[in-house]
Amino acid sequence: MSEKMRLHITNKNYSSWSFRPWIAMKVKGIDFEEVLTLFDDDAGNPKFREFSPTGKVPTLVDGELTIWESLAILEYLADRFPELGFWPDDMAARAAARAVACEMHAGFTALRSECPTNWRRPVRAIEVSEGVRRDVARIEQLWAQCLEKSGGPFLFGDFCNADAMYAPVVNRLEKYELSSHRAVAAYSAAMKALPAWMEWEKAGIAEPWIVPADEA
Repeated sequence: MSEKMRLHITNKNYSSWSFRPWIAMKVKGIDFEEVLTLFDDDAGNPKFREFSPTGKVPTLVDGELTIWESLAILEYLADRFPELGFWPDDMAARAAARAVACEMHAGFTALRSECPTNWRRPVRAIEVSEGVRRDVARIEQLWAQCLEKSGGPFLFGDFCNADAMYAPVVNRLEKYELSSHRAVAAYSAAMKALPAWMEWEKAGIAEPWIVPADEA
């Protein structure tokens, strides 16, 4: 597998799932080719099927191997580059980080549904459901507990896959004015100071394409 890996993504302004492995690979210094295929409608793009067995992004291609699903990509990268710290070294911390990442992967559906990632969106509150408020409260609790235990600046000290999974949440909490919790403020500041974060944000804001379904 000597050729450069390819990460297939879609619109940076909207695609939180594309952002997760992308920022992890950037922070960890992995050299890869970024392949951006745009949404052609609200549901995705039939062209995704050319590289993804599910017709969704992101998809990582490493030689003859194709890996889909953001969390599976992050797990593969941890196996492929064990020296880069995609998960914490300590077994207990690693287990906790995986639990935190899986909670993001499987949960917070109200927040994801009502407050889509949108880098161009002006900071402005909207009316949200009780489900969103519960999701935000859990995120506040989770981040506060992790930061207190690890000492920060990221959830388990150094940036790891758990942080990659929650990176888009920083955007959501800010853009929809969903939290004033000090743990959220501290964690958001650390995330937004990353050069990789700033690179993606700049590109997302610059995109001219509009997907009406993601314009809450």
